[in-house]
Amino acid sequence: MVTLAALRLAARAAVALVLCTGAVRAEGCRLALLMALDVSSSVDDAEYTLQKQGLAAALADPDISQSIFGGEGDVVLGVYEWSGRRQSVIVLDWTPLTDEAALKQAVAQILAAPRSHNRFPTAMGYALGYGATMLQRAPVCSRRVIDVSGDGITNDGFRPQQAYAHFPFTNVTVNGLAVLGSDPRVVDYFRGEVVHGPGAFVEVAQSYEDFRRAMTLKLFRELNDMIVGLVLP
Repeated sequence: MVTLAALRLAARAAVALVLCTGAVRAEGCRLALLMALDVSSSVDDAEYTLQKQGLAAALADPDISQSIFGGEGDVVLGVYEWSGRRQSVIVLDWTPLTDEAALKQAVAQILAAPRSHNRFPTAMGYALGYGATMLQRAPVCSRRVIDVSGDGITNDGFRPQQAYAHFPFTNVTVNGLAVLGSDPRVVDYFRGEVVHGPGAFVEVAQSYEDFRRAMTLKLFRELNDMIVGLVLP
């Protein structure tokens, strides 16, 4: 299992390589990161709380805040909840994370938001289409990533592949955080159908109690644009 400590070492090596070669990142916005949280009927109230608090705690983690503010260019963050065909709701609209105050305000808004829905099925294709549309309103950034969390597979509406074919996903990476416990097919489904685009990957949470750890690791990889297994020259 890849650990955060191992990723820290890889990130430091990547920074050293950039400094040695003289490479620089583009100025302006380097990453538009859109978090999509599962609120379908398979997620009970206790699991929902663990999911939302886990995301908030991951964003507030010192390694994550350092990754947000340590790069060249800003990170802009958006968060929405998803479940059925028409039950996607914005929790945090596009917010530039320019300093610690902006990050703390974003975390506070995520924690304060009430659960949008709790009795609808899993319409992941619709959720991804909603995310692609929301990305169209984001600032122009070097990278665009949708970060989808969920504990099940599509059981309503069209599938992710149809979303990728009919919505604007050019140069968009979709990563997955698959949560074990509700459906034994969830990891294979995320790996086979959900991930999309350059460098896409799936992180696995063993349960909602493990959500914070998995999300922290996932954010670290996304913010540092890391591909696990990449051999540096």
